[in-house]
Amino acid sequence: MPPSQYRDAGVNIESGTRAVELMRNAVQATYGPEVLLGVGAFGGLFDAAALHAMDSPVLVASTDGVGTKTKIASALGRYDTVGHDIVNHCINDILVQGARPLFFLDYIASSRLDPQMVAAVVSGAAAACQAAGCALLGGETAEMPGVYAPGEFDLVGTVVGVVDRAALIDGSRTQPGDAVIGLASSGLHTNGYSLARRVFEGWDLAADVPELGTSLGEALLASHRCYLPAVQQVRQAGVDIRGLVHITGGGLIDNPPRILADGLGMRLERAGWPMLPLFELIQRTGQINDQEMAHVFNLGLGMLVVTHPDEAGEALSALKDEAWLVGEIVVHSNGPRVVIT
Repeated sequence: MPPSQYRDAGVNIESGTRAVELMRNAVQATYGPEVLLGVGAFGGLFDAAALHAMDSPVLVASTDGVGTKTKIASALGRYDTVGHDIVNHCINDILVQGARPLFFLDYIASSRLDPQMVAAVVSGAAAACQAAGCALLGGETAEMPGVYAPGEFDLVGTVVGVVDRAALIDGSRTQPGDAVIGLASSGLHTNGYSLARRVFEGWDLAADVPELGTSLGEALLASHRCYLPAVQQVRQAGVDIRGLVHITGGGLIDNPPRILADGLGMRLERAGWPMLPLFELIQRTGQINDQEMAHVFNLGLGMLVVTHPDEAGEALSALKDEAWLVGEIVVHSNGPRVVIT
């Protein structure tokens, strides 16, 4: 390989090219006939002609990252799960408004591009896209020495979806007495890792933890669950979904108010669902109080579904995965808008 001042400055163009080649097949496997141009193009092209079948299509977009979960992935040298994480997190964010995903774009930045690492991340993202019927339309890999510390990387994604205006879910129809159904999470998902890493500082991530039934590292890397299939199950049962809440940053305290109209609150029954052993271990080890735990973590509930109380039983019967009746919508006048009793 000939000398290169750019490479000597810390940027290896060949690594980026190699990463693209390694991920190409996985990305192209997500393409349907709507994708006109993808890998290698300056901009991905997606044929929106199918939207004409909708009465009033509304595009819904969201961008997010996986936070410091990347440090767990780096420590274990396992990168495919965070690819799933970023796709599923973004899909859930638009799902709460009733949208289905159309296409996804990813962004990976590091101090030095490792083609194998990048390919593993993108292959994980491609697998999650394929499972959700979403095209991985494009992305960016950036090598930025001096910005990122050696061995560190950042992962961000953007999803664009669509919903017919008449089918929008915004929580405006929720009423006092409406039932709140909680859908099980698979772990921390993509939030609370800075606190979790502090709690477990010095622990061997590869060592088995009997109460977790696996190693600490594996438990922390458990993929963010995609709730698209579960919500589809409820819809197909004919249940009227009045509100959906994705439990992300801010936990069970800050997220429900995002869909509640003025004058409404949410009461959750803590005994209504099992808290995952990982959260129990975090709380006990870190000596964290109940309020902060609920403000940082999902505590085992990754999505909340609000329905008319008469339809709660039908919704629970339609769900094939773990779900519980965990609370109700209440009148709110003062104090916290979410109360966990």
